[in-house]
Amino acid sequence: MNRNALQATRHLRTVRLLFLSAGILVSAIAMAGIFALLISVREHSLNAVISAGLVIAALAVILLLVTGYYGIRDNLRQIAEVFSRGMASAQRDALTGALDRARFLDELKNRLRIAAEEPLAFVQVDMDRLKQMNDGSGHAAGDCALQHLVATIERTLPDAVVGRLGGDEFGVIISGHDNIQAISRVCRQMLDALSKPTVIAGRHTSLSATAGFAVAPLHASQTDDLMSKADLALYKGKSVGRNAVIAFDEDMHRDERHRRFIERDLRAAIMMEELDLYYQPILMADGHTLKSYEALVRWNHPVRGLISPAEFIPIAESSELIDRLGEWVLKRACVDFADLQAPSISVNVSPVQLRKPDCAQRFAAIIKEAGVTPSTIAVEITENVPLIDAGAEKANIDALRRLGVRIAIDDFGSGNASLSYLRRTSFDILKIDRSYVENVDTNRFDALMIASICRIARAANMSVIAEGIETEAQLHAVTHAGVTALQGFLLGRPQPLSAILADRHAADAA
Repeated sequence: MNRNALQATRHLRTVRLLFLSAGILVSAIAMAGIFALLISVREHSLNAVISAGLVIAALAVILLLVTGYYGIRDNLRQIAEVFSRGMASAQRDALTGALDRARFLDELKNRLRIAAEEPLAFVQVDMDRLKQMNDGSGHAAGDCALQHLVATIERTLPDAVVGRLGGDEFGVIISGHDNIQAISRVCRQMLDALSKPTVIAGRHTSLSATAGFAVAPLHASQTDDLMSKADLALYKGKSVGRNAVIAFDEDMHRDERHRRFIERDLRAAIMMEELDLYYQPILMADGHTLKSYEALVRWNHPVRGLISPAEFIPIAESSELIDRLGEWVLKRACVDFADLQAPSISVNVSPVQLRKPDCAQRFAAIIKEAGVTPSTIAVEITENVPLIDAGAEKANIDALRRLGVRIAIDDFGSGNASLSYLRRTSFDILKIDRSYVENVDTNRFDALMIASICRIARAANMSVIAEGIETEAQLHAVTHAGVTALQGFLLGRPQPLSAILADRHAADAA
């Protein structure tokens, strides 16, 4: 399209030159004829008639040239306009109407050349949880959501330039502004407009997105640098809970270096067996009988010391190391299971792991290789795992249950849809979030909530574990409410297998 439009423009210029040259030539002949005619008339010769004919012919040719010129010019102009429209259409994303990546980057580069005189903000916008929508409602719903996102950006930021950078990532150029607070405010307004319910796949749906931005020339003057810094801001927004607007900050470079350090060293730690598992006991409601152990991964770095799972697990999830980490935990737990001498053991599984279609298959292979009975293993998931009928997460959970593995909801009650979550699939264990247990002995509402959960669980043939028990008063209150098992520092802290065996030997010796 670009080449054809350029050729049409060149043809138009060539025709103009040809007609101009012909017009000049014919005009010269006409002038010569008129001059000859004037002389001949004065001399009353036959040449006067010939000259008059030449003048009339020349004028006729000039008229034809002018008429032809304008006719051809209009035709070529129409052709050029058609090609130009086709070229513009080819430079836009067919689904959303936003500029395609190449055209958008060209526009960003052009505007960065004058950023010193006219500053700009580059905003990177990423649709939240698009994959879950595609898996649960179909790709048509996901496409509709992306169209609505672009329409919302264009409506709330009418002077901005919008381009599609990838599947669910979009770039926005806001020219003439370098005030970070003002840019944050207009981006927040855009996300708030996006969150208003709209009809997607026949249902009213609230969409969300995350935005990270950097400003030129304040943060960067080159395209790659500016986009890289906006991407860091976007990553920060994703890590703090999504649906956020984050401006680039120089500290993000330090955070990014730290994240890469953790990722690199964690990869090595998994390969070199430098991680460890700690086991926290789960007791029956009598407070003495061992019911199970929960396996908790720990990382004692040779230089930095103990690194919290809250620090390295999110990095593992974002870098796809979580699959290798999760498999390492399960293999190690299966190896330790015989020495633990417990009825069962539970392991935590990340939502990122369950997103992989072969998660249950790989899980089953590890259990089979270790020779462990599947029913002695419990998988703990959290309420932020999307359990959609057509989703990979639900398919994996259903496959694990068919295998005989028991499924537990960890931190039950901490999410926004706890009770409705129980309707989507069958569970074996509910672990009540510690936020209810913390004040159960003083807060009547928390006590009623725990009692209600226990009644629902009994009706559905599920066991209930109260987490985070640290006082005798909490222990008495949750057992009175009807929980079937207990977990917390009061009953036992997480320990490595070696410490558990040492305590057992000491007790036997006594």
